[in-house]
Amino acid sequence: MKTTLLISLLTFVLFLFQPLALAAPLERPAVMAPLVVNDWNSFKQHLQQAKAIGVVAVSTDVWWGKVEGNADQQFDWSYYDKVSDVIIGAGLKWVPTFSFHQCGGNVGDDCDIPIPSWIWGKLGGDKPNRLKYKSENGNYSSEVVALWSDHKARHQYFEFIQAFSRHYSDKAEHIEEINISAGPSGELRYPSYNQHDGFNYPGRGFLQSYSELAVADFESFIKEKYRSLDNVNAAWNIKLTCWDDVRPPSGASAFFGRKDYINIQYGKDFTEWYNQALIEHGEFMITVTMEALGEYFPGTSLGVKIPGVHWLMGSSSLPRAAEVSAGLIPTHIDINSDDTAHGYGPIISMIKKLSTEERNVVLHFTCLEMDNKNSWPEFSLAKNLVFWVSKGAGARGVKIMGENALNGGITNDQGWNNIDNAIRWSSYSGITTLRVGDLNSNGGLGYRRYQQLINDYQP
Repeated sequence: MKTTLLISLLTFVLFLFQPLALAAPLERPAVMAPLVVNDWNSFKQHLQQAKAIGVVAVSTDVWWGKVEGNADQQFDWSYYDKVSDVIIGAGLKWVPTFSFHQCGGNVGDDCDIPIPSWIWGKLGGDKPNRLKYKSENGNYSSEVVALWSDHKARHQYFEFIQAFSRHYSDKAEHIEEINISAGPSGELRYPSYNQHDGFNYPGRGFLQSYSELAVADFESFIKEKYRSLDNVNAAWNIKLTCWDDVRPPSGASAFFGRKDYINIQYGKDFTEWYNQALIEHGEFMITVTMEALGEYFPGTSLGVKIPGVHWLMGSSSLPRAAEVSAGLIPTHIDINSDDTAHGYGPIISMIKKLSTEERNVVLHFTCLEMDNKNSWPEFSLAKNLVFWVSKGAGARGVKIMGENALNGGITNDQGWNNIDNAIRWSSYSGITTLRVGDLNSNGGLGYRRYQQLINDYQP
């Protein structure tokens, strides 16, 4: 009797823990190529080393400004012909990213490739700044076309993707996934913590909602939600006299400092609109890509990335403020609940909505290598965030893959321990390491740890 009871207990324990250990088979270990390959011999060598440890795919930016920078409809694919040939020649899959953002001005950027300069005049006429993000500081960002100009830029995105599809259709079997840049650094976010505004880490970042088009869109959102100024005044406890008075925060520092973004209805409405506009942009970019691919690359998964904005999460004075500034979470929902994926539910749900049996949409998330550091000045909860987003994706049936946020994260054991922890205990089904050359740092520690990870989590 005792023996039977002991066996039953051990069986239960094994049943309980086995799914956790097998929760995230590493379906696609991948590496990122350099932003631009300059040393081809080193690149080939790094790819051979990556292949030897079990890496299966290489992610590369396909820079809009590099391909179509000279003039509209003048595409030069020669550089990517060589890049793709080298990757395929190494026995690896290619993961191209349609990079509709500039290279330069962000952490880790070691190149200078602006988006095509002709785009501003072609789409904006004599008011090119209308197409750009304008921050609370009055600065304009040239990194990407602002999402409020999506309708103007749609044809340009479509033509670029279609041209890529036609040019590389004969390499379809070698393309593992196609990723879509939906904002600065290729991430679905606002340029809230970028160089153009003089951002200093770990600040809250700066709202990017002050252009003419952004202000008009906020007004339209509030009109649709409340229908009348009387309703707005009642909800906001204010006395507006005309719709033109509906504007983003006039004093953003006070808006955050007083916690208006969390505590009052105006703040909740503003962050709801700010987040919803970003989500609609992500849906727009994914949909345009699907349409432009047409008959090419049938069944190839698409990917979109959101960043791990992990700082100020645990701050008592500015809780979650950096994520709000980046547009990643709204505050009209409970951002402390698993049910909302701690605020990331709306973005994850959009990705789920667009995934089909024919073409899956994969969520990529960064900062898997980071620790919590919930003390001044960072107040970072990076490790918590990695699990919150993964749990939210798993609950909604969204496939999620991870990345390290900084290249230094794969040059030390602690970074790899955190990556291993995320793969082991959450729903991440793949990892893309930033970047392939960094795996050789610190005596090849990255190669050794990555090989161990690959061996431990074979599908």
